[in-house]
Amino acid sequence: MANPSILILAGDGIGPEVMAEVKKVITWYGDTRDIHFDVSEGLVGGVAYDAHGAPLSDETMARAQEVDAVLLGAVGGPKYDTLDFSVKPERGLLRLRKEMDLFSNLRPAQCFDALADFSSLKKDVVAGLDIMIVRELTSGIYFGEPRGIFPDNEGGRVGINTQRYTTDEIRRVARSAFELAKRRGNKVCSMEKANVMESGILWREEVQWVHDNEYPEVELSHMYADNGAMQLVRWPKQFDVIVTDNLFGDVLSDCAAMLTGSLGMLPSASLGAPMANGRPKALYEPVHGSAPDIAGQGKANPIASILSFAMALRYSFDLGDEATRLEKAVEKVLTEGARTADLMGPEGGKPISTSEMGDVIIAALNSSL
Repeated sequence: MANPSILILAGDGIGPEVMAEVKKVITWYGDTRDIHFDVSEGLVGGVAYDAHGAPLSDETMARAQEVDAVLLGAVGGPKYDTLDFSVKPERGLLRLRKEMDLFSNLRPAQCFDALADFSSLKKDVVAGLDIMIVRELTSGIYFGEPRGIFPDNEGGRVGINTQRYTTDEIRRVARSAFELAKRRGNKVCSMEKANVMESGILWREEVQWVHDNEYPEVELSHMYADNGAMQLVRWPKQFDVIVTDNLFGDVLSDCAAMLTGSLGMLPSASLGAPMANGRPKALYEPVHGSAPDIAGQGKANPIASILSFAMALRYSFDLGDEATRLEKAVEKVLTEGARTADLMGPEGGKPISTSEMGDVIIAALNSSL
C-alpha cells in the first residue's frame, strides 16, 4: 500500500521555523516506528504571492485536494498589509478551507498541568482541562446572503449580514461532534441562541434529530451560547465536546483558547467529507499567527504545530496510540521544565530555542519506546 501523503505549507513568519520541528517528528516516526509518509511541500500566503502573484497557486490548490492531509504553518505579515484584499496572504488559507469544503473546525483546549499557572483563571479551575470545540466553518453569518453596506432611506447607511443554515449543514457538523465524543467522554453540548434566533431554533432541532436518530448513546445537552461563554470561564471542565455555529464558534473557541494560558500551545484541525480512501479532507494548523516580530530568531514555540500533527495522526491516519505518544512526549518535556520564550514564568530562567524544543520532544519520544 502507498504511504499516506502530506502536503506541508509552511507559509510566512515563524511558519517555516515551527514546521521544521514538525518535519523532525515526521522523520522520527519513519525511522523509529516504521510509519512513513510521502511528504511534499508548497507555498501559501505572502511567500506564494512573492513567487506567483497569488497567495495560493492553482497547482498547490490541486495538490491539497489530492493529499491525505495538509499541514500549514502560518500566513501574513506587515510586508503584505498594503496588498489588495483579493491577494492578501490570508486569502490563500481561506481558499483552502473553501475549496476543500472543510466544514468542521476542531479546536481543542487542553491545559497541561505544568502550565496551569499561565491561565488567568485559578489553577484548580483549569488544571487537567481537556475540551474540544467543534465549529461549523463554511456557512452561517460569515457567508450568508444578502450582505453588505447599503444606503438607507434616511441619508445614512445600513450594514447587513445574514445568518443562514440548512438542515444538511447542521447535521453534518453535528455528526462530526458526535463521532468525536464517542472517542472521548461521550458527551456533547450544542450551543446556539434558540431563544432569539430562528436559525438557532433550527440548529437545536437538527442537532437533536441527529442525536435521536443516529447517536442516542451519546449524552446531548443544549445551551444558549451566551451562557456557554459564562460557563467556560466559570467551570470549563463540565464540558467535553461543544458544537456550535460559525460565529459563536469563532468567539467561544478563542475564549476557550485563553483558558490554557498560551496561544503557542494550541493546535487545530479543519475536516471535510471523506475521500475515496475513507480519510476526510483535512487541514491541520496551529492557532497562533505568523508572529513576524520574532521570525527568524529561534524564539517561536513549535508545540502547537507539533500537536497539530498529533491531531493528524489521530483524525486522518487512525493512529490514536501514536498521537497519544506524541502528546505525552510534549507533556513530559513541559513537566521537566522545558520552556520557549513565550512560556517563561516570573521565576525567570533561560528559554530554549525553537529547534531545541523540537530536539527535547524527539528525546522524549525516544524515551517512550
